[in-house]
Amino acid sequence: MNGSSNLSAIIQENEKRILETWIALQVGTSSSKGLINEGELRTQSANFLSGFTAAARDGLDVETRGPAWDEVRSFLAALSRSRAVQGFSPSDTARFVFSLKQPLLDAVRKSIPEGGSTLAEAFMQVSAVLDNLGLYTFEAFQKGREQIIQRQQQELLELSTPVVQIWDGILALPLIGTLDSERTQTVMESLLEGIVEQEATIAIIDITGVPTVDTLVAQHLLKTVAAARLMGAECIISGIRPQIAQTIVHLGVDLGDVVTKASLAEALRVALRKRGQEVSTVARTPRDRG
Repeated sequence: MNGSSNLSAIIQENEKRILETWIALQVGTSSSKGLINEGELRTQSANFLSGFTAAARDGLDVETRGPAWDEVRSFLAALSRSRAVQGFSPSDTARFVFSLKQPLLDAVRKSIPEGGSTLAEAFMQVSAVLDNLGLYTFEAFQKGREQIIQRQQQELLELSTPVVQIWDGILALPLIGTLDSERTQTVMESLLEGIVEQEATIAIIDITGVPTVDTLVAQHLLKTVAAARLMGAECIISGIRPQIAQTIVHLGVDLGDVVTKASLAEALRVALRKRGQEVSTVARTPRDRG
């Protein structure tokens, strides 16, 4: 497409009609109503159409990988990430590009005389460009969604491994759920950071909420204990239920000299004794009972 049939010129001559038709198509076919207002949609559409027009000024690069299309691709990548955060579906995000095809091809058909191969070639070029940009948008959306999921998973891991100071110099790390390699790393980092921040000398790792303990889980626990010792803190493992005790013995796992207790309360008593402290019961006065 060149000369009087240049796509940029066609878009500029029909920009208002193309934009209005395109926005109407997006609003009419979207299944994500309420996630974006029409003003924002209009701004995004106008900006993309402007960038598309500039990129196509020197001819159509069907693969859209040349330098002229860098700005367009960057715009679509940013738009895809923002829509992933807003909760758009992948199809609605890709439709942002694909829905431009109808009004753009209508403008091309009205601007190029029918007959010969010129119009057919123009249709094929425009369709190929928009198809490639639409696929790029879909891929960028998927990458954005994956990044969001990974970040949420990391946040959940951090929330599921809270380090709690339960006494001066004593930390507790209650574990709930499966303990795999990735989570062990998070557990270890959280515990070591807590030891440094609180200047703790004893850490209680409570596995009451861990459903099963196999050889791999035991190894993860021992690694965490070893890392804490390197930081100058002693570890006590609590939550050793009868089933877990039998499993550890059956697997032949050697916990070494690690202190283990059935409950967090018992572990806390041991930790207090190691620090030369104890908890005693104080008789309640009539005022306390009142």
